[in-house]
Amino acid sequence: MVALEAQLRPCALPRRQCFRRYRTASAHNPRRCTPAAAAESPTSAPSRFVQWLQENGLPEQGVRLETLQRDGASLDTVVASRSALPGDVVLRVPDRLVVTLDRIFHSASLAELLTTSKLSELACLTLYLAYEKKRGTASFWHPFIKELDRLRGKGQQGARSPILWEPWQVEQYLAGSPLVAQVNERMKGIDREYAELDTVWFMAGSLFNQYPYDIPTEQFTPEVFRQAFAAVQSCVVHLQGVPLSQRFALVPLGPPLLTYSSTASAMLRYDPTSREVQLAADRAYRPGEPVLAWCGPQPNSRLLLNYGIVDEANPYDRLPLEAIIPASDPLYSLKRGRLAEQGGGLATQQLFQLSRGATPLPAPLFPFLRLALARTPRDVWAVEFGPGAGPLDGGSEARALGTLRTRLAARLARYPAPAAGVEGDATPDRDPETNARRAAAARLVGIEQQILRAALAQIEALPFGQRDAQGGEDPGAGAPALILD
Repeated sequence: MVALEAQLRPCALPRRQCFRRYRTASAHNPRRCTPAAAAESPTSAPSRFVQWLQENGLPEQGVRLETLQRDGASLDTVVASRSALPGDVVLRVPDRLVVTLDRIFHSASLAELLTTSKLSELACLTLYLAYEKKRGTASFWHPFIKELDRLRGKGQQGARSPILWEPWQVEQYLAGSPLVAQVNERMKGIDREYAELDTVWFMAGSLFNQYPYDIPTEQFTPEVFRQAFAAVQSCVVHLQGVPLSQRFALVPLGPPLLTYSSTASAMLRYDPTSREVQLAADRAYRPGEPVLAWCGPQPNSRLLLNYGIVDEANPYDRLPLEAIIPASDPLYSLKRGRLAEQGGGLATQQLFQLSRGATPLPAPLFPFLRLALARTPRDVWAVEFGPGAGPLDGGSEARALGTLRTRLAARLARYPAPAAGVEGDATPDRDPETNARRAAAARLVGIEQQILRAALAQIEALPFGQRDAQGGEDPGAGAPALILD
C-alpha cells in the first residue's frame, strides 16, 4: 500500500474520549517523555481513525495514543491513560472492528480451504484490504486502511521489515547474518502467493463479485502487493482459543501501535462473553507508560523480519546451525539406523539452535557430532545419546569439538568488523528510517556474534575442547563426513 498522511480533524466528542496525545521521547528511554505544549500541537485532537473507532462502539479504554518523537521520526504508541494494576483490562476492541478471515469470506470452511490449499492467511487478508481500499470512503474499513497506510508496517523502533528495505541495505546492514537468506526466501514466498491471487479470485467469487475491478494480478503489481503484505504482516495478531478462521486478526490499536515485548506475559485474547478482543495488564502502569504485549517465543531474527524490531532482552533468541551427515559417508546407512533407534528424533540432516547465554550449544549436538565423525562401525555403535552421554575417547572428542570450533569460527568471520550499520555511527543518514534500519540490524548482528563467541568459549572450556597446545593442526580441520553451516 502507498502511505498516506493521517487526516486529523477537530474532536467533536467529550473531552474524556479524546485519547490522542503528543510527546517527545528518547529512542533509548521512551518512558522519559515531556508533554508538548498545546499551542505547539495543533493535531492533538483524535485522528479520524480514533473517531471512527469511537463512533462504531469502541468502549472506554485504559489506553490512549501518544505520538513520540524519536530521532526525528514520529511514532504513535499505545500508552496507559490511567493507572493500572496487573489483571486490569486496559484494551477492549469489539469484534465488529476486528478483521478476520471468516468475516472476509463469510464462511469458516471456505477460509480454511483457501488458506490450506492456496494462500496464507496474511495473503488473504492483504488481498481483501487491497480491494477494500479501492472502494475509498464507501468501505467500512476506510479509516482503518488509511491508518495502515500511514503506518506502513513501521515498528516501535522506527524500522520496517527488511522485506521493504533496499536490497543493498539488506546485504550491507545484515552482512553475515542468516537473516539475509531468510529475507530472500520470504520475498520468494510472497511472489509465489502473488501468482496464486487470481486462483483465489475465482474460488471466492461470492466475495469478489462486489468489486467492479480487474483480477488481482492485473489490478495490483507485485511491488504493491509486497508493500501491502508487509503492512498487514506487521499488525496481524495471533488469537488463541478461537477457530482457525479467526486465529489471524487485524486489531485496531493492536501492533504496531501496541509495543511488542519478548518478556511480557500479556496477550491479546478474544473474550466470547463480551465479544471483544482484550488485553489485560501483566504489570502495574502509570499514565503515559507504553503498554506491552507478548509477541510469542520468537527469536529476534523473526521479530525484525515480521515487525521491524529487535528486543535486546529477548530470552528466545537463537542462531540456527545445520548439521548434515552426507549420503556419501561410507557408514551413512549405519549412522542413519543408529539415529532412528537411539537418536531421540534426530535425523541425518538436523537443524540445531544455538541459544543465548553462557552455554549456547544444545546438548544433543555433541552425540550427533560423535556419530557423524565416527570412522568405524564399532565407534558408531558406541555412541550414546541422552542425558549423561559422554565421549568415546579423547582423540575422537577432540576431533568432534575441533570440527565444531572450526565451523563456528568460520561463521563468525562472515560478519564485517566492525559490523555494518553500527549504532552510533559517526555518519548517520538524514533519513530517520534509514538510521532505524541500521540500528536494528546492528543490534541483531551484535547478538548473533555474541552467541557465536559464547559457543566458542563453551567449547574451549570443555575437556578436549582446547586447541592443540603445541600449535599443531586443529583436530577438526578437514574432518570428513560432516557438513556444518
